[in-house]
Amino acid sequence: MAYRYGKREQVELLPACIEDYVGSEDPVRAYDAFIDAIDLKEIGIVENPDQVGNAEYDPKVMLKLFVYGYSYGNDRSSRKLERAVYHNLSFIWLLGGLKPDHKTIANFRKNNKDALEKILQQSARMCLRLGLIEGNTLFVDGTKLRANASMSNTWNQKRCEEVLKKVDKRIAEIIVASEILDTDEASTSESLVKMDSELKNNRVLRSKIETIVADLKQRDRSSINTTDKDCVSTKSTHGSYAGYNAQIAVDEKHGLIASCDVTSTNNDKGQLSIQIDNANKTMGKKCKRAVADAGYSALEDLEKIDQSIEVLIPVQRNEMAQGFVFDEVSGKITCPEGHALNLYRKDDQLKRMRYRIGSAALCQKCIRFGVCTKSKRGRKVNRSYFEKTSQRIREAFETIESKAAYNLRSQKVELPFGHFRRNLGVNYFLVRGMNGVKAEMALFSAAFNIRRMITILNGVQSFIATVRT
Repeated sequence: MAYRYGKREQVELLPACIEDYVGSEDPVRAYDAFIDAIDLKEIGIVENPDQVGNAEYDPKVMLKLFVYGYSYGNDRSSRKLERAVYHNLSFIWLLGGLKPDHKTIANFRKNNKDALEKILQQSARMCLRLGLIEGNTLFVDGTKLRANASMSNTWNQKRCEEVLKKVDKRIAEIIVASEILDTDEASTSESLVKMDSELKNNRVLRSKIETIVADLKQRDRSSINTTDKDCVSTKSTHGSYAGYNAQIAVDEKHGLIASCDVTSTNNDKGQLSIQIDNANKTMGKKCKRAVADAGYSALEDLEKIDQSIEVLIPVQRNEMAQGFVFDEVSGKITCPEGHALNLYRKDDQLKRMRYRIGSAALCQKCIRFGVCTKSKRGRKVNRSYFEKTSQRIREAFETIESKAAYNLRSQKVELPFGHFRRNLGVNYFLVRGMNGVKAEMALFSAAFNIRRMITILNGVQSFIATVRT
């Protein structure tokens, strides 16, 4: 069988026109059309082609580079993006042959974090305008992503104290040794210089640790990472690492991301109200239903959500749902046998009120004694400050329709995270600081929406025609 041989001396390797480098259905054309449809003023970028000085790259071109680069995950570092604009035909087409260097690319990302963070807002609002996002039912979930920082640079109060003790001990030893060398006629100046250098280094280390201790107190944090002060120590199935908690709110209709966020928290408690508010602000309308898993079941946070929004979340059933009835008028709780329990303590820390039977003898004579309680002091019951909210959410969750909506949650909200991790290979943030990681999360989410929109709208050309209308 004959072989085919390449010829590097071939005269016509590529089409003469850059426009012909990619086909009409190449996805890169969709990303190009998406950025062209964005109003740069709305995301905080002011265009001024007549400015004095050295010519800059068109901000729209740089936005296209980032959104398209992040859609493929591995092409998001400034050096990889620089390499792509030289060797990847789709990037060459997208930038029209422009070739910014890695420093220019990195500086644009650094100087426009706020604008990049608003890219998803533009995507979500475009989807809402096109009827691809309804905004009626939102599914909320979070995942932990590694920060661009090592756990070895994470400090807590205990570690600081231990290192300070060692440093102080070593400083004392060096001072004593230096004094001995000063009186020793056989000592050399070289030994004293060595001691002075080590003493100086230890004092510098001590000063740094004292700064870390002050930071811990100022930020009211249990630990702090000196490389990225906004990240937290977190645990997952992948072990312990410095990371962030990435949050998304996904619309029910097509599974498109309505909003995203990044927080410095180890879990999802207290996040549902924040994420629902963020999504509602982005869409410019209030959703009708919010769905999340049990990790969001902090009643104090659920209390903050507008009662007109139906919240579907598994809330743990407490003692008040087991035959004990609270009387709003008397402020007492009645047990299944009709005996009253009176309020005797309020626990502001745990956000609950504690009730106990008026007479322990009533419990000891009761037929339920030994089952309801075994205490000789009688039955005690805790009532949450947010019991009304808890009861409302439990009742809403019990319907067949609600359970069906909850079962749909994993299909909708976990798909984007699966896409980020498996298809894009995203397990960590590239940049440091809260503004930077929020910008990266917005780029991932916007790229996901664009990919979904191409599929929903039946191809690239249909996508381009729709967003340009």
